[in-house]
Amino acid sequence: MEKIDTKLAAFGRLLNIMDDLREKCPWDKAQTMESLRHLTIEEVYELTDAILDGDSDEIRKELGDILLHIVFYSKIGSEKGTFDIESVINNVCEKLIHRHPHIYGEVKVQDASEVARNWEQLKLKEGKKSVLEGVPRSLPSLIKAMRVQDKARSAGFDWEEQEQVLDKVEEELRELRAEIRAGNIERTRAEFGDLMFSMVNLSRFLDVNPDEALERTNLKFIARFQYLEESARNSGKSLQDMTLEEMDVYWNEAKSKGL
Repeated sequence: MEKIDTKLAAFGRLLNIMDDLREKCPWDKAQTMESLRHLTIEEVYELTDAILDGDSDEIRKELGDILLHIVFYSKIGSEKGTFDIESVINNVCEKLIHRHPHIYGEVKVQDASEVARNWEQLKLKEGKKSVLEGVPRSLPSLIKAMRVQDKARSAGFDWEEQEQVLDKVEEELRELRAEIRAGNIERTRAEFGDLMFSMVNLSRFLDVNPDEALERTNLKFIARFQYLEESARNSGKSLQDMTLEEMDVYWNEAKSKGL
């Protein structure tokens, strides 16, 4: 119990500080849910950066920032008389208990995929008309594709084998090539989207997070390109005045250095 007590004390300290800030700090007093929204999104992205970097200290700090935002929204809710931190916590506790009948009830499950299927079925029983309703409209498109496919899979709508998905990727690529050759801009856009969606599908079968994989490639490209820029400057050259072959020399140097 001592360990739980220290956690409760730490959380209580945060709540007390939030009360003080809301009462005494001009900036904190001026904030609304709408003004905090973009800051919350920024904090979540900072957390994902720390996770990709594998920086435990930064992860801890960013989690604290997100927790602060949760407490901030709850404080504003309590001022409006709509909800408070207690109701927020109790609501999520009740939801977790209800959606884990294999822990708090008599339901038996074999693996994590069965848990996910049961989760979506319970949500439908709670009044949702579609398993896709829980996907936020404002999610970035790549992440939205991942979530849509995950939820469809939980309802049993999915490919059976990896080879089927690879065939689909190749089919979409052929269709994209055809529309590019035909010069049909609208159809090219549509087929490009289909190809990306099928690639996300493939990522699931390869157990690769496509958003994380793409971000790692982004960071790799940035590191190599900045090496190229720096090397060109050190040689007294400008990228605009270099041939692609000359650039490739520095690019390959960057690769050889593990960038």
